[in-house]
Amino acid sequence: MPRPFPLWFSARDCRRVGLLAGLFALIASTAFPQSPAKPVNHKTTADLRLEIEKILKKTHTPGAGVAIVRRNGPEWIAGIGLADVEANKPVTPDTLFRIGSTSKAFVSLSVLKLQQEGKLSLQDTLKSRAPDLEFTNPWEATDPIRIVNLLEHTTGWDDIALREYAYNPDPEVTLKEGLDYNPKSRTSRWKPGTRFSYTNSGPPAAAYVIEKITGQRFEDYVQQNWFKPLGMTTASYFDTPEVRSRLTKLYRADGKTTIPYWHILMRPAGSINASAKDMANYVQFYLNRGSFGGVQLLPPAAIARMEEPTSTYAAREGLKTGYGLSNYTTVRARVFHGHNGGVDGGLTELAYLPDDGVGFVVMINSGNGGVLGQIEALVRSYITATLPKPAVLPVPPVAAQVVAGYLGWYEPISPRTASSQDFSRIAGLMKMTAQPDGLNLTGLMGSARDYVPVTDRFFRRPTEAAPTLALIANQSEGTLIESYGQTYRRVPAWMPWLEIVGCVLAVLLMLTSVGFALIWVPRKLFGDLKSVQYLSVRAMPVLATLSMASAQLLVILAAPRMFGRLGHMTLWSVGLCGLTLAFAAFAFLGLALALRFRNQPIRRLIWWHAFSASLVFTVVAVYLAYWGHIGWRTWV
Repeated sequence: MPRPFPLWFSARDCRRVGLLAGLFALIASTAFPQSPAKPVNHKTTADLRLEIEKILKKTHTPGAGVAIVRRNGPEWIAGIGLADVEANKPVTPDTLFRIGSTSKAFVSLSVLKLQQEGKLSLQDTLKSRAPDLEFTNPWEATDPIRIVNLLEHTTGWDDIALREYAYNPDPEVTLKEGLDYNPKSRTSRWKPGTRFSYTNSGPPAAAYVIEKITGQRFEDYVQQNWFKPLGMTTASYFDTPEVRSRLTKLYRADGKTTIPYWHILMRPAGSINASAKDMANYVQFYLNRGSFGGVQLLPPAAIARMEEPTSTYAAREGLKTGYGLSNYTTVRARVFHGHNGGVDGGLTELAYLPDDGVGFVVMINSGNGGVLGQIEALVRSYITATLPKPAVLPVPPVAAQVVAGYLGWYEPISPRTASSQDFSRIAGLMKMTAQPDGLNLTGLMGSARDYVPVTDRFFRRPTEAAPTLALIANQSEGTLIESYGQTYRRVPAWMPWLEIVGCVLAVLLMLTSVGFALIWVPRKLFGDLKSVQYLSVRAMPVLATLSMASAQLLVILAAPRMFGRLGHMTLWSVGLCGLTLAFAAFAFLGLALALRFRNQPIRRLIWWHAFSASLVFTVVAVYLAYWGHIGWRTWV
């Protein structure tokens, strides 16, 4: 499966903050993730190292930590490139990297250990275990939030707000203080245990339950029960002098500009610093199904439970691929398990093949996801080169009667944040059609993917080793499908065309408003335009367009330091708020003026254009206001 699951944060989050900038680019969007890079086979780790060095040099990425691990131990642990460019300090196998969301699995491991000891159950409700933790679930009486929902990201909560991402507490706060900082983001948007939506507050809430049960600080519990038994001797959640002495510096895309250490508000979500040596032991633990150094730390059944989702509609109907307990599947010719992670200036990928007994971790000190993807593709190719070819899977006949009930247009209904729903529901539109041997899903701009059946309701791409598309039998919320972690609902056939036409029309009217202004503004300045009293009719659509364009530009310029600029009350965030309000004000005023002067001697083409532009812009403003993007206070 192409990477569907997010890092602690990623470029995808930057795009979500830049939603306004993307409004009129939606017609160029696709519903599908990009395909993985073409693999290249390498016979030795020396060859692999040379290729990785080439990638780092070409992309101005300072350094990487890599480990390739077999069941009986590490095959290769390497530090490549520089940990500190200015000091010319090399990366070594002992260099610490920030592993971001890869940290989340230690929450799930801890919950499974406590469950094994009879102290906790995945089915326990959050309310019963942590009654002092604030959250909102309108369905709590019938569908309470359970520990399993926190770890499988099926609470329905938003991801944490920009102000939570931006908060950099130094000295670091307690877990409870971090959770209390912005509890409003913990509001269920649908029944818990039905749809997957990644949120960085779920695992910390589970970690708080662990603190209450054990009476220990979560990080101390992990140190005692996981880091020490696994020989992860340098791994740490904290920014200590010892950690700083081993930690790589983090860099922007230029490979020179450093990024300061970021004290994550809720540490269990993504704060671990670990070396390639530490992570090699951790991967070996999974390959040996919960055992390390001859000690069984968790039973194999607990590791298997981590690797399977259970609480979405599709999982409850039998789909085994997706997001389990802080561990998700990547389905290609083989089914990988693991988790990625990232902070500003650092990315990590951990993946393993349990049946084949091999896995890897790649860590880089840059936020360039393309670089991580290139190195990851090389390593995946290397570890699979000597494995037996996967068996050719049978393709049963299509259940035509079942499929017929699911054809049509779909929109995504499980966005990571409520504020992104207005854009994702249009950008993610896709159409399902029947094929003689399966199904086809075509995104908004024609990006198409074919699927072949595995069962009556489960489908896979021809190159995939397991099903990744489910036709949901439960129709209590309409006709649903689930694909790569996203839930889609069927919509009437006219709706996508209305939305597409609306987007195209809005873009054209903005462009022509500016085009007309390039004609009438000079005429006005040089005295050729006498109808001064009616210029406001022409001006409002132009001002609305310029407000929207300025908001887009502001977001683009803010993106390199997004959290600091938009997560606090700054000129950047206040400016964005003001520009969105200005867009709505100019749209409404333009419509009012056009109607007021409809019978005045204005050239009909000019009037109709101004009226149409203001009307469409008003509709856009109402739509954006409904989803909270007019007067958007990103710092709240």
